[in-house]
Amino acid sequence: MARMSVKSLLVATFSLFILLFSTVSYANDNPQGGNTAGEGHAAKEFDVTETILEHIKDDHSWHLWGHTTLPLPVILYSDKGLEVFSSAKLMDEHHEPAVYAGNYNYKTIEGKVKVVNADGTVDQTLSAKVWDFSITKNVASLFVSIAILLLVFLTVGGAYRKRGVKSAPKGLQSFMEPIVLFVRDEVAKPNIGHKYAKYMPFLLTIFFLILINNFLGLIPFFPGGANVSGNIAFTMTLAVFVFIVVNLNGNKSYWQHIFWMPGMHWSMKLFLAPIELIGVFTKPISLMIRLFANITAGHILVLSLICLIFIFKTVFASAIAVPFAVFIGLIELLVAFLQAYIFTMLSAMYIGMATEEHHHEAAHH
Repeated sequence: MARMSVKSLLVATFSLFILLFSTVSYANDNPQGGNTAGEGHAAKEFDVTETILEHIKDDHSWHLWGHTTLPLPVILYSDKGLEVFSSAKLMDEHHEPAVYAGNYNYKTIEGKVKVVNADGTVDQTLSAKVWDFSITKNVASLFVSIAILLLVFLTVGGAYRKRGVKSAPKGLQSFMEPIVLFVRDEVAKPNIGHKYAKYMPFLLTIFFLILINNFLGLIPFFPGGANVSGNIAFTMTLAVFVFIVVNLNGNKSYWQHIFWMPGMHWSMKLFLAPIELIGVFTKPISLMIRLFANITAGHILVLSLICLIFIFKTVFASAIAVPFAVFIGLIELLVAFLQAYIFTMLSAMYIGMATEEHHHEAAHH
């Protein structure tokens, strides 16, 4: 029964995804709310690239369905001071970018708020002076995932305080405990060693933050649909924190193996030192690019398959596109967990390499 329920839920989810995607694509083809060419509005040609990028990029509003969007606060700081207004003011009645007269004339150009001149051209000099601290779709989705994290872990933590750690877990506690033990026994302990407990909060935070954002990104309707883990700024931030934790906790042996590797001739040490120093920076960069590329590629693949229906302009294309999209979507569920696991495991491995105690020198002495 449970398996049938899961299958039914998956089918319903992807069916709703296709329905919502069809609505958006129809809106793209009819930007004036259904006006025909005879009324003076030419039908807009379906653009696959624009449609896919619209779904995976960040935005100042959160699309719900059709032309219905949730406006988000736009927070700008310039040489004229701070200003806050709704992103709805950057759209006209046809949901096309419009000019808003604030401290400057603002308009969204390719998802970015720019200062424009009276003729509509972008003023690059003034735009460079504007700092955008807006609550975008990805930021709002990140707040949602943080709220879920707090709700889950505060609930589980309260259950442990109430029943203790020796009693059998119940409810949400019984679901979370195996995952936490998996991160502890399969990720932290093998890679860090006996000091693993110090870094467990950090590793668990990374793992569940990536996992929840990956799952939310697979949900095609509010509060999902945001491509947070496929945003390079998000993955870069995680990688920077890993870089800081690794290098702040690196012991003497770690730095010695980077700048003056023991047991080698001085000429080889001079040759290897720059390579090892470059490796300090390439490790977090690889973490950043791996997560970003894998999540973004998955979204693009699913959207490309759905777009086949609108490219061939026939419902018969759905006989091929929909099964493949559902299949790739199921694989994306596995990838969502796998990418969270890989990022956490590599982070634990780098921490373990930085904190590892080398006994060869003591043994030699």
